[in-house]
Amino acid sequence: MKQLLILSGKGGTGKTTIASAFIKLSDAKAYADCDVDAPNLHLVMAQNSEPERTDYFGMPKAEIDSDKCIECGLCKENCRFDAISCENGYKVDPFACEGCGVCEAVCPANAVSLKPAVAGELMLYADDNKVFSTAQLKMGSGTSGKLVTEVKKQMKTTANPDTKLAIIDGSPGIGCPVIASLSGVDMVLIVAEPSISGISDMERIINTAETFRTKIGVCINKHDTNPANTEKIEEFCKEKGLPFTGRVPFDPEAVKAINNGLTIVDADCPSGRAVRDVFKKTTELLLS
Repeated sequence: MKQLLILSGKGGTGKTTIASAFIKLSDAKAYADCDVDAPNLHLVMAQNSEPERTDYFGMPKAEIDSDKCIECGLCKENCRFDAISCENGYKVDPFACEGCGVCEAVCPANAVSLKPAVAGELMLYADDNKVFSTAQLKMGSGTSGKLVTEVKKQMKTTANPDTKLAIIDGSPGIGCPVIASLSGVDMVLIVAEPSISGISDMERIINTAETFRTKIGVCINKHDTNPANTEKIEEFCKEKGLPFTGRVPFDPEAVKAINNGLTIVDADCPSGRAVRDVFKKTTELLLS
């Protein structure tokens, strides 16, 4: 199964819009949303059934047994995250606790223990034909990279062995969830926007992706909003020897389609027609 990952380096470039269009055009039998902090692919790719939900346990959280606690204050004194308060007895703030275990180590009364904590929820939509894997990280929870790995794992293990293509909607930025998304994929398509921040973030995500020695392609969304920067991006791709897979124009009809829960290829609009050419060039590069 070939895995195509779609990244952007920043939010708001139209990464999910491109990903949803690719899923429709390829009739993908397996796809995933790895933006676990704010997943939104499910809003466009409507599902006919309720998902199978599984709790995701991240780093453990500390708990203080008030019956054993002698209120010596060592846990609060040694907690570098200020997660322990002493009002009305010593208590741990689960949102501030990082599960490092220092409080457990220094407690002379063995009143502190680390307990498994639910950090998010995995969701799997699966039927006889298609598999859609996604997740939602709980507010204030970390370890998003580990959750991304679980999202990809449940997509791969549930998909039909004969599935030829999986499309993954990645996370914005270049951090832990993006690195987890990059692991094991066959190609990365970077969706750039012609702005100063868009160019800077595109360069950063290209540098990140190059460390994984995977194929990289670049396309530009909303290319006509700044023709000069569009030319800079294409020139950058030529200098770096990166395949350029096309341009998609800014299109008010695309906004209407997304707001109606449709992909841009479901509507007869300029962006929908342009993304078909981007899809063709990208799949040729993926399969070459």
